[in-house]
Amino acid sequence: MKYIVSISKVNNVDEIREYWSNEDYIQLLKKFDFPDAEDSDPENLRELLFMAISDFEPSEAAKLVLEYKLGEQLSDGQIEQISNDMLIDTVCEEYPEMELQAPLFHVNQLLFKAFNGKFPSSSATIIHCSITPANENADSSLSKKSVLRLLNDGLSDRNILKRLFEEQMNNNDEFPEAENIIWNLETSENNQFKIITSGNLIKKEEVIASEWEKEIEDEDDSDK
Repeated sequence: MKYIVSISKVNNVDEIREYWSNEDYIQLLKKFDFPDAEDSDPENLRELLFMAISDFEPSEAAKLVLEYKLGEQLSDGQIEQISNDMLIDTVCEEYPEMELQAPLFHVNQLLFKAFNGKFPSSSATIIHCSITPANENADSSLSKKSVLRLLNDGLSDRNILKRLFEEQMNNNDEFPEAENIIWNLETSENNQFKIITSGNLIKKEEVIASEWEKEIEDEDDSDK
């Protein structure tokens, strides 16, 4: 099926503020020994957390945040290693298990903000676009792998995804990595899409086209 892709805006950001809920802040404050966190003004929770975090050594703070967010996915040894590595490298951009790159980014940037830059900073890219079927009667719902394949033609040849996943981006090969390459995919009325991914995987300057047409295999056919 043929689609028309039109880019309206591309942003490079150093945090996704809505990732952390007030409940997250309350639970983290408790881990950092802040008393009566649940009684605090919700608008002040983030700043209170930053104050509480700054009383700890950076690596110890990293360990506590990692335990809270990824304690069920990582072993104690992995958490210990990552908490130290985060001080010298952007672990979230290189971690081999792609499903952990997004939460590691959010942890990294929370610590980066709390410690005023003691942790190396990373970034996320937010792409706002419309993806419209050429056949107006066609179903406009799309999976993450289809969205990536449609984006392919608008990306610079320098883009790392085009080099690492050339076959998957251009053909109908299995593409399980797509689920973790796109961290969040939101759709709204009139075929509007909001795509959040790593700033390391798609840089703002690598989105080099504003509108193009591309044909990909139908979703139903690709899943057979």
